[in-house]
Amino acid sequence: MNTLISVSSGRRISAVAMEPAREGMVDARPVSSFVDGESIYSSGERAGQAYRVEFGAVRVYRVLANGRRQILAFHFGGSWFGLQNESQHRSTAEAIGITGVKSINLQENPHAWQGLLPAVLENFLSSQEHQLVIGRQSAVERVAAFLLEMSQHSAHSHRFELFMPRIDVADYLGLTIETVSRSLTKLKNKGIIKLHGARGIEIVEHGVLERLCL
Repeated sequence: MNTLISVSSGRRISAVAMEPAREGMVDARPVSSFVDGESIYSSGERAGQAYRVEFGAVRVYRVLANGRRQILAFHFGGSWFGLQNESQHRSTAEAIGITGVKSINLQENPHAWQGLLPAVLENFLSSQEHQLVIGRQSAVERVAAFLLEMSQHSAHSHRFELFMPRIDVADYLGLTIETVSRSLTKLKNKGIIKLHGARGIEIVEHGVLERLCL
């Protein structure tokens, strides 16, 4: 089985890939393109499809009772999402930037679940790890963990561009955008990171950033 697992400090992003035979069913399907902010599926819509990100990125979120958005996960190239054994979606999935997605109908291809079970488990574990991140008391610790997560996704690069705007980072970490900005500034002033434009991040002291998350 081919496996794609992105692991960070206390967080996993990408799902595990399907078995090669199952992947072939999806590879043959056309890519559906979405513009920034366009819905791939919405809460309350009928479920039954599994989706794989081909390029770009996807945010999955719920709107809480108080009207606030809570981002549950980000998915990047090769990652599976929308995996659930329910009749309706409980969350909404949107494109971040120009995004391409392939999908498979699980009702028409019920045997595909066999290859997708590792991805279901990986997404479940990722959800648990995300709860640990947002359970941290310090906003700086949450932001530090997020930066390590993004570095891991970028092949351990110490310099990378964030796919998402800061409001997405805030809604993912359970913070306000002002708190995210202040936390980034604190990390920059301590010489731990450098900021390059609105989304460019350079990790200068990787070990220090990791110790903040212990």
